[in-house]
Amino acid sequence: MSTNSDAAKGGEIWDAIIIGGGPAGSIAALALAKRGRRVIVLEKAEFPRFHIGESFLPATFDRLKELGLEPALRELPHVPKFGAEFAMGNGGTHLEIEFADGFCPCDETFNIERSLLDTMLLKEAARGGAEIRQPATVKQILSMADGDVRIQTDAGEIRGRYLLDCSGQQTVVGRHLGTRKNADEPHLRKVAYFSQFENVWRPSGRKQGQPLIAMMEEGWFWMIPLNERVTSVGVVLDADVAKSVLQKENLKPDQMLAWGIARCPAVNGRMTQAVGRPMNNVLADFSYRCRPYAGEGYFLIGDAATFMDPIFSTGVSVAVNGAMAVAKYVDDILAGRISAARARKRYISHLEESTGTLFQIIRQYYDHSFRELFLNGTGPLQVHKAVIGVLAGNVFPRPPWKLRWRLRFFDFLVKWNRKKQLVPRRRRFSLLKSDPTPIDPSIPAASGRAIPAVAEIQAGS
Repeated sequence: MSTNSDAAKGGEIWDAIIIGGGPAGSIAALALAKRGRRVIVLEKAEFPRFHIGESFLPATFDRLKELGLEPALRELPHVPKFGAEFAMGNGGTHLEIEFADGFCPCDETFNIERSLLDTMLLKEAARGGAEIRQPATVKQILSMADGDVRIQTDAGEIRGRYLLDCSGQQTVVGRHLGTRKNADEPHLRKVAYFSQFENVWRPSGRKQGQPLIAMMEEGWFWMIPLNERVTSVGVVLDADVAKSVLQKENLKPDQMLAWGIARCPAVNGRMTQAVGRPMNNVLADFSYRCRPYAGEGYFLIGDAATFMDPIFSTGVSVAVNGAMAVAKYVDDILAGRISAARARKRYISHLEESTGTLFQIIRQYYDHSFRELFLNGTGPLQVHKAVIGVLAGNVFPRPPWKLRWRLRFFDFLVKWNRKKQLVPRRRRFSLLKSDPTPIDPSIPAASGRAIPAVAEIQAGS
């Protein structure tokens, strides 16, 4: 796809060159184009294309509405989402939360296939005036300085005033500068196995769109309704655990999801009639940062800046909020309302503050004491509402004070609960110690093949 191609001729200098046409790149392009800036987006893939990350926070929905994208969004197949469900993997303790119960300005959001959403956002950016080149590959970054950026693409050199890296986990600028660093916390090294299924059981009515997060010692499962028929199902495991299971069980990576489903009652109990693909996708290398998030001539947005465990579906929210912030900063720089150095400093602070809060909750999530307190569903001084507020994405550009002090108090309670029981103890659940429960392979499949074909895997076939 290419638009406004005549305007791109003649060696012209763009106000912003954007690498990547996902949500970060599309939103940044649209927000800048709405401000009258001349923008070019370079996306290496042809849309639509599959992408993980189908569940969104209310904070994301708010930003899309600000840009006037709600009508286009509602035309796409999606499932309204008003909260989420959390459970131990053994199928025992469940907690259902609603965003309206937290300190949230918005209590509604959605689940949707990313191929549909991303294609719509990129088309809206083009309709708003951005130049879209697709497919287009960035070969080399030639120079980056405030007001003077040059990059080499497969179609030639492109010049601009600022470079916005929205390349996702490719982290084009981070790799160019050598600043990409994986998290130095071994427990955040994860690998995910996921696929899509039909006929997965889900609640009815207002609750039908709430994702299920099932927790175990080795990681967690997700079950996300995407439309009336399809549900995304995935398991996130510690990287070392996944490697050990593959070796000991003599499995292939595309069999890991079925192996996990068979051992997780909270999940396989909802998949007795599920059908879908017999193999799964794999995603690794969770949790990294590319500091600094801005420098002379560039800004990093979304996964191109930092990536964290997707337990709370924060990825697109970080991308969209970052994109809108950077669009304003670049416009202000070019208009002379702020210096480039000051804009960089503010953006870095913006991203450190918001993602720092999210990283804190993610670290705590793997602490069993946190899980016990969280699954209790309530706490003193409305501390539980602060956690729900974070889960709704109410952290941009920084969490409000009513969240911050309660989160600190909650952290204290987590530490106290390890030593002195504050809430009912919850039995730990381990996939490695759980006996498999095969799903009957004789169940007729509406389409595709009966899933997850656990019996075949157990037989070693």
